[in-house]
Amino acid sequence: MANHRCAVLGKPVAHSLSPVLHNAAYRSLKLDDWLYDKHEVGEDDLDAFLKGLDSTWAGLSLTMPLKKAIQPYGVPENLWAKELKVANTAVFDWSVATDDPAWPNGKPDIKLYNTDVIGIQLAFDHANRELGEHHTASRSGAALIIGNGNTATSALAACCMMPEIGHIIVAARHPGKNTGLKPVAEKFVNVHNPYSEIELGDDQALLEAARNATYVINTIPGHAADNVADALTNAGTEPFSGLLLDVVYDPRPTKLMEAWRAHGGHAIGGEEMLLYQALVQVLLMTGIWDDDPPSDADQRLQDTTTEDDQLEIAMRKALEEAL
Repeated sequence: MANHRCAVLGKPVAHSLSPVLHNAAYRSLKLDDWLYDKHEVGEDDLDAFLKGLDSTWAGLSLTMPLKKAIQPYGVPENLWAKELKVANTAVFDWSVATDDPAWPNGKPDIKLYNTDVIGIQLAFDHANRELGEHHTASRSGAALIIGNGNTATSALAACCMMPEIGHIIVAARHPGKNTGLKPVAEKFVNVHNPYSEIELGDDQALLEAARNATYVINTIPGHAADNVADALTNAGTEPFSGLLLDVVYDPRPTKLMEAWRAHGGHAIGGEEMLLYQALVQVLLMTGIWDDDPPSDADQRLQDTTTEDDQLEIAMRKALEEAL
C-alpha cells in the first residue's frame, strides 16, 4: 500500500514518462511505500482534483495546461517560479493543514517550484562534461532559441543562468508575441543588448545565428522544426560547432538533431531535460531537499554523493529502457 503518493497532471498526459522516472527513483532510494502515477486533468478539473487529495499526497508534477493554473493554490518558492509565474512542481505540507469547508481533508501548505529551468541547465552541464567542454564565465557566447512559447521562456531563463552566454536570439514565427522574454534577459544577463529576435522563416538570419551559437535550444514540438532541419541540410558544408538541445524526444533522434550532427555539431534530446527536471522534483517531493529553495541546485547536484549518483543512474537507465 502506498503511504506516500505523487503524480503528474496534465491534458493530455498519457504519453508522460514521469512515472517511469519517479518510480525508478523510489526504488533506488528504497522508498517502498511511495507511488507515482498520472492523471489526465485539465484547467477546469484542477480545483476538484486538488480538493479531493488527502495527507498521503506528497507532491505533483504539472504539465500543460496547468503550469500557470496551479498558481492561485500555492506559493512560489524558487527563483524561476517567482520570476516566470510558471510552476511544474507542487509540494504539499500537511503538517500545517488548515480547516476549510472547501477542502474535505484539510487545506495543505502548497509550495510551488519551477524545475524546468534547472532541468535545461543541468542537461547542458552534463553534456559539456561528457564532451570535455569548458566555457568561461565571460558572457561572450550566444544562444539561439527556436520558438517563443512557454518552453522558450524556461529555455531563456536557463540561458540567463549560464555565465558563458551574453546574447540570446529568439527565432519565432511571430516575433514579439511573448513579451515576457526580453525583460527576463535584460534583468539577468548583465551586458548591453542581451536579447534580439528574428523570424523563423528567415533562413539566412537563422543559419547565421545557428553557426555563431554556443547553444541552440529547439522548443517547438513534434515535426514543427523539420523546416529548420531542411534549412540546415541545405546550408552547405560549413560546420556548426555549438551544442543543440531539442526538447522533443519522439522521434528520437529528431530530424533537426540528425541535420545538426551531419554538420559536425553535438546534439542532445529532450529526455536529458526530462531526466534532470524530474531528478530535482524527486529531491523536493521526498523531502531530501527540505531546506531553502534550491536556487543553487546545479551546484548541489554537481557536488553529489555516491547515493545521489546512484539515483541519477537509476533514473537514466529506466528512461532509456522506456524510450
